[in-house]
Amino acid sequence: MRFQLLGPLSITDGSDTVVLQPSKPTILLASLLLHANSVVSADYLQRTMWGEEQPATSRAALQTCVLRLRRLFTKHGVTETPIEAVPGGYRITAGPRHLDLIGFREEVRRAEETADPESELHVLKGALSLWEGSVLANVRSDVLHRDEVPRLVEERLRTLERACDLKLRLGRCGEALVELWSASRAHPGHERFREQLIEALYRTGRQTEALAEYRLVKDYLHDELGVDPSPALRRLEMAILRGEDLGPAEDRQPAGPAYVSNGGGGQQEQSPAATAAPAPAPKAMVGPVATVHSFTGRAAECAALRERLTAPGQDPVTLLVSGAPGIGKTALARHLAHQVKDAFPAGLFMVRMVAPDGTPRSPEDAAAEVSAALRERVSGERALLLLDDVVDAEQVRQLLPAGTEGAAVVTSRRGLAGLVATHGGWVLRLGTFSEEESYALLLAVLGAERVEAEPEAARSLAEACGHHPLALRIMSARLLTRPALRLADSVSWLAEDPLARLSLADSPELSVHRVLGGALDRLDPRLADAFLKVAAQIPDHFTAEDGVRVLGMSPAEADDVLDRLADAGLLEEGPPGPYRVHELLRVYARRTAPYRSRPIQKV
Repeated sequence: MRFQLLGPLSITDGSDTVVLQPSKPTILLASLLLHANSVVSADYLQRTMWGEEQPATSRAALQTCVLRLRRLFTKHGVTETPIEAVPGGYRITAGPRHLDLIGFREEVRRAEETADPESELHVLKGALSLWEGSVLANVRSDVLHRDEVPRLVEERLRTLERACDLKLRLGRCGEALVELWSASRAHPGHERFREQLIEALYRTGRQTEALAEYRLVKDYLHDELGVDPSPALRRLEMAILRGEDLGPAEDRQPAGPAYVSNGGGGQQEQSPAATAAPAPAPKAMVGPVATVHSFTGRAAECAALRERLTAPGQDPVTLLVSGAPGIGKTALARHLAHQVKDAFPAGLFMVRMVAPDGTPRSPEDAAAEVSAALRERVSGERALLLLDDVVDAEQVRQLLPAGTEGAAVVTSRRGLAGLVATHGGWVLRLGTFSEEESYALLLAVLGAERVEAEPEAARSLAEACGHHPLALRIMSARLLTRPALRLADSVSWLAEDPLARLSLADSPELSVHRVLGGALDRLDPRLADAFLKVAAQIPDHFTAEDGVRVLGMSPAEADDVLDRLADAGLLEEGPPGPYRVHELLRVYARRTAPYRSRPIQKV
């Protein structure tokens, strides 16, 4: 006869298993088995069965439950695991043959004493096989599920973590992946599982998926806990980006020679053992330009851009729309494209320069897709390319129109001054909305009746969003789904925790926290750390001298860092005038900076 705790509480006799029905005797049995071979006090047993507020008859009811359990044991032939009444409480005696929990712990202890990794893994697999579902799923005790079940689950997770470590050590990464996918999804805050999953993906030739998984865990930690990934996870990401060999390669499929940067601007051949299998071909990133719902504001900017795109008899036109993350660059470009579509009979083409996982498209891939998209164009007809979210100038140099074949609107967080210097063009640097534009957006999305009923609250809401277009869109969407919510109430609610509340549960990508975090991910880590330090410690307007003081750099080094942060859209304005940090970026920096401890070095 055997009791099973590591799943629904059940009794097994040979091939027959009886899963106990939820009841007070079932709670009593679980409580005794969890502390097998020890005296369990009557007070504790009563608390597990009735909670903190027990009935006056609980002591007598406990004795009745003990009798019912003994009858249940007799019914199922249990004679080797009696319940003993002892001074102060009760005790149940069990060994590894009679209770799966004791058997599991003995197997784990035996594995720890095994020197051979293969043998240790074999023993751990046997221990883990004893788990058969949700622990105590049929035991309805808040006390046990609060105090005991988490401890048991932690024992299993530590054992599974060790087994996966051994599989990675032995080079059996493909086998480890099967367990790591489910473990990392079931326990998203368990960083070690995510780290193991990323390593296993990379070592089986799936570098793109490994980096995408890193971004997922980083977003989760930021959004749910407000912390950065552990140093181990960050080191793993850097190792993958450098193409380092992480261990035995027997799971990997060797590819041809690859080349990586040697740190001096040149390239060196990478050994086959450190080469991952080629990633799958990216999905097509060229398509039609979608319209923008309820576009408002930017009237003067649109008029100026429209005039430059439609002026007759001009050379190829390149327009650069730059600005901070979430400031509305793409929305403006899409809206503009539809305003001028009659001037481009060959069509409007949206070219996404960053893949969904955040990886920049190579210039060659983008050029090939654009060429294929324009193949059917009638000779002489002009096309408009919207080159969206450009990371650097090299990405788009070969995509810019020549002769009279069309025009390009480039959106980027970067200033791309090098592109303008070599290819010309007209630059528009977007800032936040004016007060009037913010109010107009709320009117357009929420409707005049609702906004004009609380005009001052609407203006306060716009102020609480920092007149930031993405923040305003998110709050408008929240309010649309809550038609009875007063605007005034939403203002105070938002002010309590703007970063956490400027997000949408059903669209995680629509999150100010995630967008700002993604912007920092694109930076050199030292540059990102410098931004967090500056934004968290200096008032909203500051000079280059303030930057020198906070960063602990020479004036020349600090000037370079601040200039690059301004170019990335994270600082506004700049020399010779003061720098400025948007309030949402400042809140983000203050929340994130304490979890980074690396000293700021020269970038």
